[in-house]
Amino acid sequence: MAGKKPDYIQQYDAVKKLKKTHKYAYLFAPLLLFLADYAAVLCAEGLSFSLRNYFIRNHGVLYISKFHFYVIAPVIYFVYLHLCDLYTHQMQFWRIIAGIFKANLYAILTGIFVMYAVQTAATTSRLYMGLLWIFGFFFIVLFRFIFKKIFARLHLFEEPVLLMGAGLTAEVLLKHIRSDIGLNYRFIGYLEDNTPNAVVAAQLPHLGKFADAVKVIRQTGVRKVLVMAPGLDQKHLQDIVYEIQPLVNSVAFIPDLGSMPLSNMEMECLIDGHVMMFNMRNNLRSRFNRVLKFVFDWCLTLVGTLCISPFLLLIGLWVYRDSPGPVIFKHRRVGKDGKEFYCYKFRSMCVDAEVKLKDLLEKDPEAKAEWEKDFKLKNDPRITKSGAFLRKTSLDELPQIFNVLKGEMSLVGPRPIIQEEVPRYGKYIEDYYMVRPGITGMWQTSGRSDIDYDERVQMDTWYVRNWSIWFDIVLLWRTFSVVLNKKGAY
Repeated sequence: MAGKKPDYIQQYDAVKKLKKTHKYAYLFAPLLLFLADYAAVLCAEGLSFSLRNYFIRNHGVLYISKFHFYVIAPVIYFVYLHLCDLYTHQMQFWRIIAGIFKANLYAILTGIFVMYAVQTAATTSRLYMGLLWIFGFFFIVLFRFIFKKIFARLHLFEEPVLLMGAGLTAEVLLKHIRSDIGLNYRFIGYLEDNTPNAVVAAQLPHLGKFADAVKVIRQTGVRKVLVMAPGLDQKHLQDIVYEIQPLVNSVAFIPDLGSMPLSNMEMECLIDGHVMMFNMRNNLRSRFNRVLKFVFDWCLTLVGTLCISPFLLLIGLWVYRDSPGPVIFKHRRVGKDGKEFYCYKFRSMCVDAEVKLKDLLEKDPEAKAEWEKDFKLKNDPRITKSGAFLRKTSLDELPQIFNVLKGEMSLVGPRPIIQEEVPRYGKYIEDYYMVRPGITGMWQTSGRSDIDYDERVQMDTWYVRNWSIWFDIVLLWRTFSVVLNKKGAY
């Protein structure tokens, strides 16, 4: 039909409307995040101030000038949040959390110095600053999460992106980006020379082949391109990048590096940028990092134990009344360096569980096959009424905080396994032995019992080799969401 626009131009009509409504997104988005951070800092200051004066009365009421409360402290936070690129760059939400953690720490240290130097407070309360450090991080993350959720739900301030490549890598990328509220992208379509992945083709329009990239970019005005074709040979990839780089603000591509652990990979350019060298670190090989992880776990667990102790007593009473017998169940698990320890849980099964299991496996071939596959049963007849609820909500694992205090487990780490599971880890068992198993971890926050065993092993290995304190914080944050949704638990 004469006068019909090409498919990619029709598709981009909607994106043009998006561009018009978000013409000043580069101003409005940071401004809204700025207001969210300001409100978060004031909440943190107010709560810290009130708790300090409530708990410490014999040393007088803490006084902080209004100018410091409403201006100086928030400005200090804004400076460090900006230096961590948290206003102008899109990044995965766990990296946002890591940036907030660093900015919050620097802001607290600077705030202490300012209070001493400028004397904006009558005294400098260590409790106040400690509470501000905790609540500052919590409220900024919470408010950022809420605002990012709102942006995603209303499709606000989305950045149009052109996808080059529509294979399995593109499918995985699309799924990840759309599940991560930190990456606010809107894919306008894809370019592909070969048969596209069915999932990608169902979600995005095909705008042409790789050779059409320049034409599509000029017609649509898109300013970000993701090249998701790791199978491209080096020369072809180089030609694509050199051709489209002058036309856009940024080009991202995935090099073919197989399944190597990349989280802690550092890149260094040699020979004036003509040679790229990758350096991969194993963080938990560092004694300092292992000590840091232990101190972080122990301190956070100690505070948490004091806070939830009444709750633990109530659960223990319920377990006992529902099924008389020991409240705490102890089970031998494999820990750091292959040493076994007793892992604590609220008892969720009847007292003769082992006898019932043996009898069931002898009589039911399907149950035996399921047990041998994952060492779990989806419809386990041994589980009590209270145990079913505790398992579904993962509350049965709360007593493991005492394993953390004893130095046998971590808050975050690989799932504690039994001796029979060791052969399933094969050559990766040394990664498992390197750290203490965790109450929560990648497996627990990625589907739990819905994940097959081989993938679970890969998750444990990836975690050990790519550990960071920031990622532990992210996994703890994710744990709350997974527990509330009861995903994959039985």
